[in-house]
Amino acid sequence: MRISQVLYELTSHLVLHQWRERGEDPPLHLFGQLKRIANQWLEKYLVCKGGTYPAQLKYKMLADMACNKITRAITQAFIGAHPIKALLDPYNPPARPGTSASIPRKWTAGKPAPNAACQLGDLDSDWEAELCRVAEAHPKVRAYVKNYGLGLEVPYRYGSETRHYRPDFILLVDDGQGPADLLHLIVEIKGYRREDAKEKKSTMETYWVPGVNNLKTHGRWAFASSVRCTRSKPISSESRGRVQQNVSPTR
Repeated sequence: MRISQVLYELTSHLVLHQWRERGEDPPLHLFGQLKRIANQWLEKYLVCKGGTYPAQLKYKMLADMACNKITRAITQAFIGAHPIKALLDPYNPPARPGTSASIPRKWTAGKPAPNAACQLGDLDSDWEAELCRVAEAHPKVRAYVKNYGLGLEVPYRYGSETRHYRPDFILLVDDGQGPADLLHLIVEIKGYRREDAKEKKSTMETYWVPGVNNLKTHGRWAFASSVRCTRSKPISSESRGRVQQNVSPTR
C-alpha cells in the first residue's frame, strides 16, 4: 500500500473519530490541516520495528493509538492558548469538609506524628516502601497516602478501549507557596514501561493535571512517575535518588 493511501485513511480516522463531536457532522474543514499534521507524524515520529510497516495502521486499534498520539501532540502544542478544563461528574459531587468521604480529613497528619494519614497500609513492592520511607523523612512532605479506596481514578484511552487508571500515591508537598496552598503530587511507581503505561503518563500530563489545575477549585496538582526494574532487583543508590527527586518537584 502506498504511503499516500495510509496518510489519507489515517486523516479520515482523525476527522471521523477523534475530532468529531457527538451528534455533530464530521469537521471536514479540518481535513487539510489534520492531513499535514498526520503526514509530519508519519515522516518524523512513526518508527516501525520487528518487521512492521506503516500499512498496518489500517487496523483499527493501531489507527486509534496513532490518532490518540497525534491528538495529544496537538493538545500539548496549544495548552497555553487553549487551556483544558476538567468536567466534574454531576452525579458524584465532592464531599463537604468534615464528612467521612473528605480526603483532606483523611490526610490530617501533623508532626511529630508520621506524615502518613494511615498507620498501616498494603504495599505492592519494596519500591513503594522506599517511597514511603522517603516521604516520611522529607522535610517538604506534609502528608501522604496510598491511593486505595479514595476513589481517585483517571479515565484514559488505550487504542479503541476506555480504561481507568488508579495512581499509587498522593503527597502533599510544601513547594514554597505556603501551608495554605500545598501541592498535590501524584506519584506512580511503575515497573517495565509498556505502551499502556506511556498512555497513562501522557494522559495525566496532557489532560488530567492541566484540566484540574485550570478549574482553580481543587488546589494545585502535579504528576511524577518513578520507574523500577524488577521486584527482585535490589534498590540501588541511583534508584533511591530518583525516588527522592520525584518527591522534590521543581516550581
